[in-house]
Amino acid sequence: MERTMTVEERIRRAEEIYERRKRNEGLTVIHDEKDRKEKNEKKDIKLLKKMLIQLLVCICIYLVIYTIQNKQYIFSEDFINKVNEIISYDIDFRKVYEDTKNYIMGIFSKENEGENQNEESNETNIVEDTEINNGIGGAVEENVDEPQQAEETQSLSQEEQDILNVKNTTSFIKPVEGTISSIYGYRETATGNVPKDHTGTDIAAVTGTKIKSATDGQVVLVSEEGDYGKHIKVQIGEVSIIYAHCNALYVKEGDMVTQGQEIAEVGSTGNSTGPHLHFEIRISERTVDPQKILEL
Repeated sequence: MERTMTVEERIRRAEEIYERRKRNEGLTVIHDEKDRKEKNEKKDIKLLKKMLIQLLVCICIYLVIYTIQNKQYIFSEDFINKVNEIISYDIDFRKVYEDTKNYIMGIFSKENEGENQNEESNETNIVEDTEINNGIGGAVEENVDEPQQAEETQSLSQEEQDILNVKNTTSFIKPVEGTISSIYGYRETATGNVPKDHTGTDIAAVTGTKIKSATDGQVVLVSEEGDYGKHIKVQIGEVSIIYAHCNALYVKEGDMVTQGQEIAEVGSTGNSTGPHLHFEIRISERTVDPQKILEL
């Protein structure tokens, strides 16, 4: 026979069942909260990824619209010609490296010279003070010509310095007889094929007119590619001369030419609107106005 439970035992049993259920419910709540947090985190990550994708799509759409709106400039013949002209330039990286190195070394040498001059001036002041105190003071001769020349040179622009250096190091003669059809620098053009930033001087002449070498030098480039068409590059020290749009070339790379030697014929090859010689002068690969060097 089953034992009859007293009232106290029934109450205690009920309390145990209540406590057990309460603990189970607490564990269930904790698990539910964890699951809810994990779901929220995953949801936030998905939203972040979705937002980033939408942002990238918006940027791509903006770039496409910008390109379409500006296609007349980006894909214009003038823009493409400028890019081709830049690419066609011959860059002597060794020369660029040497110029950069010399420039940096020049800065350090100037600093050292300044320190030496300060030391020398201090020593001179000490000597002068000693002579004055001893009653031996006298006139001191100073050579002011060299500092004045240095100051004048430093006050010149890069273009003026380049023109002065070309004139001092190289002699020129007129390469061909003709009429100036386009000057150096900015120019208004009738078509988009012709670059507005002109790097030389155009001398119009009849096709076949003989072109003479304006200087002595070595032929470092003979080419038929690019906007220059058939062209020659002659190097003499840091100065280089380009004869472009020729009809025929008389020399080859490596040849030594003398001033006045016939080296080519006037033509209209490459990006040209008529027979002429494109005469270009550079120093350290920087172009200068040929009409400021010689009379054309």
